[in-house]
Amino acid sequence: MSDNDSKPRILLIDDEAIALTNLSHVLEREGYEVTACRDGETGLAEMQRTEFDLVLTDLRMPGIDGMDVLRHIRESTPDVPVIMITGHASLDSAVDAMKAGAFHYISKPFRLDEAREVVRSAMDLRQIKRENIQLKQRIEDISSIASIITQDLGMQRLLETTRQIAATDTSVVIHGESGTGKELLASFIHQHSQRAERPFVAFNCGALHEEIAASELFGHEKGAFTGANATKIGLFEAAQGGTLFLDEVAEMPLLMQVKLLRVLQERELMRVGSTQPVDIDVRVIAASNRDLKAAVDEGQMRNDLYFRLNVVTLTLPALRERRDDIPLLAYYFLRKFSAMMERDLQEISSEAMQRLVDYDYPGNIRELSNFIERGVALANGKTLDIEHLPQNLGSVTVRVFKPEMAATPTTLKEQEKEHILNALKMADGNRTQAAKILGIDRVSLWRKLKKLGIESD
Repeated sequence: MSDNDSKPRILLIDDEAIALTNLSHVLEREGYEVTACRDGETGLAEMQRTEFDLVLTDLRMPGIDGMDVLRHIRESTPDVPVIMITGHASLDSAVDAMKAGAFHYISKPFRLDEAREVVRSAMDLRQIKRENIQLKQRIEDISSIASIITQDLGMQRLLETTRQIAATDTSVVIHGESGTGKELLASFIHQHSQRAERPFVAFNCGALHEEIAASELFGHEKGAFTGANATKIGLFEAAQGGTLFLDEVAEMPLLMQVKLLRVLQERELMRVGSTQPVDIDVRVIAASNRDLKAAVDEGQMRNDLYFRLNVVTLTLPALRERRDDIPLLAYYFLRKFSAMMERDLQEISSEAMQRLVDYDYPGNIRELSNFIERGVALANGKTLDIEHLPQNLGSVTVRVFKPEMAATPTTLKEQEKEHILNALKMADGNRTQAAKILGIDRVSLWRKLKKLGIESD
């Protein structure tokens, strides 16, 4: 339904007054809210003003006919089912309407039981589509929680602390370099809080001019400034009952900081151009890649706002400080982008993985993600290799474990075999540990052992 607390809404368009009245009466008795129109122009105008759950339209009308109405709906609101009605039933017109996307086709004079059943089926379809959209969104939310992937002990301790904080309504500041996943951690807090069923809204404080930022955060009234043609709620109101994530909060202009502080203190705001306060119930999570205390000392952040926001600070480590997570994240992104691009990549070569592990990642996880996305786009087979990675990762060091005075050069296969045997020796035969040393997973190591003819345990 267009609103959880209202009746399902039906738009009925027919140029025959008697048919319009009779069908409106029948549908209203079934519990629907019906808007009746005598022509296509009026019907399309109603579509601009109101969200409908179903449209029934006569096929042949003067001016904008039923097929025109159908085509417009398919372009503007394709999830709304359309039932075609006509007194000129023919196989051709039925086929044309169904090909254009009509849900069903009934002819005059129609039986009321038939009309009720077709409408009921269309409403069931509408509800199924709506539930599927909600389910898809829920799956995406679950995926976003699961995508904080780590085996690093420091990160695991941080996540445990984060879960404890999430259960409270404490203000949080997330500190970390660009690309470390600050918004993802903020979403993690939201999804583990009592506000999880309410909205999570993100805003970059340094992205917009002060006046536009005020309108975005606090909303505005119609006529508040040039171009304000309608009342608009801001992100605080959009996040009502949920969480508002303020990224790069230290970049917010000082005048905006004053306004933000007042909203946080008073738990109310006023839209731009309004004198009526709006009560706000929103948890604010702030983030910055800068030291906020240093920003205060430099006069770029208000001291009172700093203390209002900074009840608890969570610091995300740079990716170079959690190198054990690089293979794990690399394979996560490999699966993600392979699915998105409909590729069948299964592995990252040991040479490519070593290069990934050795890199320092000034762009952190976002940069690793970009590397893997690029590699998946360029790779043709099932393995992402060195040639699929950017050249700026530097040259790979190949360790050769053959005697220096070997009579003839060793083959790549022999070097790989010797390299794997050396890793197994370093790991005292522990294959999980050896795979970690090599920068591959245990299954990939098992495949290489089998391919190279190395005896399996």
